[in-house]
Amino acid sequence: MDIKKSKSADQENKKLTYLLLGFVFVLSVCFVALEWTEKEVTVYEVINDELFFDEELEEIENTTQETTPPPPPPEVQVPEEIIVVEDDEQADEIVISNEDTNEEIEIAPPVEQKVEIEEEVDETVFVVVENMPEFPGGQAELMKFLSQNVKYPALAQENGIQGRVVCQFVVERDGSIANVEVVRSSQDSSLDKEAVRVIKSMPKWTPGKQRGKPVRVKYTVPVNFKLQ
Repeated sequence: MDIKKSKSADQENKKLTYLLLGFVFVLSVCFVALEWTEKEVTVYEVINDELFFDEELEEIENTTQETTPPPPPPEVQVPEEIIVVEDDEQADEIVISNEDTNEEIEIAPPVEQKVEIEEEVDETVFVVVENMPEFPGGQAELMKFLSQNVKYPALAQENGIQGRVVCQFVVERDGSIANVEVVRSSQDSSLDKEAVRVIKSMPKWTPGKQRGKPVRVKYTVPVNFKLQ
C-alpha cells in the first residue's frame, strides 16, 4: 500500500525553485564583488582668473617696452652742382710744358702687314671654253697615239668582235687626265676596259682656258677597234 502525501507537504516540488534562487544569489554576490573598486577623487584647486589675467597683461606690457625703435632713415645724398660755363666766358687755358726740351722723340714708321688673300679655286667643269684643251701635237698626234698603244684583246680578236668605244674624261687645269668613263659601250667588256686603259695612259694635255685662266674641261674621244 503506497503512502500518499499532501502537495503542500511535499518538499520535492520546491527543490528546483530553491536551486534557482541559490544561483541568483551567488551571481549577485559575484557581480557586487567585481564592481567593488576604489575610485580616486581628485581635488582641483580654484584659480583666480582675475589674477592670472593681470599677470598676462603685465608680461605683454613688459615685452612691448623692450622692443627696439626702428632705425633712422638713410641720409639723402644731394648731388653736386654742375656749373655750366657759357661760350662767352673764357675758360682757363691749360698749358702743357715739357721740362726736358732737348729730348727728341722718334716715331717709328708703321709696319706693313702682308695679308695673303687666298684665291678661290673654281672646281666647275666646263664643256665649251674659249680655248679648248689639246693633245700635245694636235688631233693627228692623238689618233697616232691611240693606234700605236691600243692592244686588241685576244679573246675579242679570236671571236672576231669589233666595235667603237666612246670615252669621256676631264682635262684638269694642269693638263692631267681624270674621271675616265665609258659613255657608249661596244657591247664587249674587254674592248671597253682596253679603251679606258689607253685613255688613262695619255700624257698631259694643254689645258683649256677661260678668260685667260686654265679651267677644267670635259672632253670626249672615240676609240675604234677594227680587225684587218
